[in-house]
Amino acid sequence: MLACALLAGCASRPPASGADAAQPASPAASPAAPAETPEQAARFNAWKQDFIREALAAGLPPATVHSAMDAARLQPQIVRLDRAQPEFTRTPWQYLDGAVSAQRIAQGRAKLREAAAPLQSASRRHGVPAEVIAAIWGMESNYGSNFGNFSTVDALATLGFDGRREAWARKELLAALRIIANGDIDAAHLIGSWAGAMGHTQFLPSVFLDYAVDADGDGRRDIWGSLADVTASTANYLSHSGWTATEPWGVEVRLPAGFDHARAETSLRQDSTQWAAEGVQAADGSPLPRMAGASVIAPAGARGPAFMVGANFRAILRYNNSVNYALAVGLLSQQLAGGSGVRTAWPRDLAPLSREQVRAMQAALNQRGFAAGTVDGALGPATRAGLRQFQQSQGTVADGYPTLELLQKLQALP
Repeated sequence: MLACALLAGCASRPPASGADAAQPASPAASPAAPAETPEQAARFNAWKQDFIREALAAGLPPATVHSAMDAARLQPQIVRLDRAQPEFTRTPWQYLDGAVSAQRIAQGRAKLREAAAPLQSASRRHGVPAEVIAAIWGMESNYGSNFGNFSTVDALATLGFDGRREAWARKELLAALRIIANGDIDAAHLIGSWAGAMGHTQFLPSVFLDYAVDADGDGRRDIWGSLADVTASTANYLSHSGWTATEPWGVEVRLPAGFDHARAETSLRQDSTQWAAEGVQAADGSPLPRMAGASVIAPAGARGPAFMVGANFRAILRYNNSVNYALAVGLLSQQLAGGSGVRTAWPRDLAPLSREQVRAMQAALNQRGFAAGTVDGALGPATRAGLRQFQQSQGTVADGYPTLELLQKLQALP
């Protein structure tokens, strides 16, 4: 997330071949969307003219700016996608069932063989295991089969014009124009997701400028058509995000009886030897790996699996700030390397709460003096902390995991 046409259209670079050739993608042709109204078109054109002045003031080449921005189109579908929220929150096991499926594991093992040369080269150069690079590749674009077909310039211009995230979108659009000006790819072939992420491992333009690598030595950083560049760029980003070659991403653990689940947060860190002294054990019975600054997390509360995670988990979080995502990358990489999946059963009898139910829970917690933060339907640290306080008041295990039963208890209080 390239046909010979793309490779020919980008530059004089010869098409890649063999294991180093990435899967093809067509030139940018954003999905069909309803045409904007004349009033929208006029406002979008005014926004573009203002942005063009900003880009020129930032020192970008006029030819690049005008060529890319004159062709930029408003994509109303992107605004709808940006504002859409799923009705229900996803439980960790629902997320992992899809993200770390048997099919994705099998495809990943095949890719480890097919792309062994670029994966191993990137691993040696940056100290990140090939299986971890492959896992991110699988998570981000299903190993190159789907990295989006939106024009990145269209996507970021639309998001900037819409205004919800204008400052961010303008910054990323400036970065996208710099990529074009640098000669890495032309605007017609700068394609990716509706949110502006690009290529096989979904780099934002600013991340591309900072961390993309020309590993095949052709003078261009090509995360669309060169697996050497894709894998090296991904590993380079993780390395600069704090990847520690001497530690694993994490390990599934068994928690001692009476464990205080208020301590199961990524913000609490201590050496793995301290966790071991407190009775935390590896789920497979082996000694805990040495990890500095390790945290314990229990994504499904006291009834589900627990994990000890450290610097490498946090590096993955910097790639995508979601515990479920980082857990999926870790577990997928572990199984690509021949390891096991999760040993402890998930509490699959617990139904997911809708966002409206989460908002109702947050409001009820706040009203009853259990500070849960903003009523936004998002399950963050503040909501978990408020829920733990309520659970403690009820004499139950205070794991901060939201359930329908807890919501009903809250709402039944006077």
